[in-house]
Amino acid sequence: MKARVHVMLKNGVLDPQGEAVRHALGAMGFDGVQGVRQGKVIELDLAEGASEADVKQMCEKLLANTVIESYTVEMT
Repeated sequence: MKARVHVMLKNGVLDPQGEAVRHALGAMGFDGVQGVRQGKVIELDLAEGASEADVKQMCEKLLANTVIESYTVEMT
């Protein structure tokens, strides 16, 4: 079983990496980009019997800083 966790900064939290990407795209001639939010994707290979609740606990304890980040979980 696999899980994919998408972690993004919450709205209202400054994203300096996203801003650097937006600036670089503008410098490369991509003037239509008004904003960039950068996040991360974490893929987990899980043992049989692992649940989405287990993955959410992993996110709450380690994978996401829930003060400034939100996350979503996909199980496959």
